[in-house]
Amino acid sequence: MRALLMMLFAVLVAPLALASAAHAQTVYVALYVEAAPNATGQALGLLKDYSAATRKEDGNLRSRVLQERSRPSRFVVIEAWKDQASLDAHHKAGSATTLKEKLASIQNSPPDERAHNSFLVADALPDSARGGMWVVTHVDVPPPKKDDVMAELKTLTEASRKDSGNQMFEVVQQSSRPNHFTVVETWKSPKAYDAHGTGAATRAFRAKLTPMSGALYDERLFKAVD
Repeated sequence: MRALLMMLFAVLVAPLALASAAHAQTVYVALYVEAAPNATGQALGLLKDYSAATRKEDGNLRSRVLQERSRPSRFVVIEAWKDQASLDAHHKAGSATTLKEKLASIQNSPPDERAHNSFLVADALPDSARGGMWVVTHVDVPPPKKDDVMAELKTLTEASRKDSGNQMFEVVQQSSRPNHFTVVETWKSPKAYDAHGTGAATRAFRAKLTPMSGALYDERLFKAVD
């Protein structure tokens, strides 16, 4: 009987362990791009071409271009890669090198790529429906407060995923600075996002984050463009 129970336990747990291992190897990237305001259309075209080519590369799990709503010359590309080797190969691929070369003459600053490990990740990105609100937030605290903010981010994520209109709520942890995090949210509409922002869970999180924050709360609002 004991042997049978152990066998059943192994059958149930093994798929979960494999899924956790796969997420642990995945590399999540936020690639920030800021173009000159008079080159917004050109930058948008380059990034859409880049993202389309990136999605065809070996090891790419997703790629989506987001354009900032209030400052349309600023973008972020949200990517996920099977592992670090896939991302390393991508850096040498034509899509990445072409983008870097063509952006050089129209950018306000060089592209800023942030690589992350998994933390509270979503299985897939939602469709890029018109009217949807995308939110990308950089959260950082002094290193001694890392575990504290991770606990608060977990509480916020669990509550936010239950909010009306939420399509995705994901938190990833920066590889080079584990006390830095990127939060990616998608909402069906600006109204749903506003309701979330004034909700009890969001207000409680910000109240606890502010005293231990290492920088201003950097929340940016985007729309999907590819």
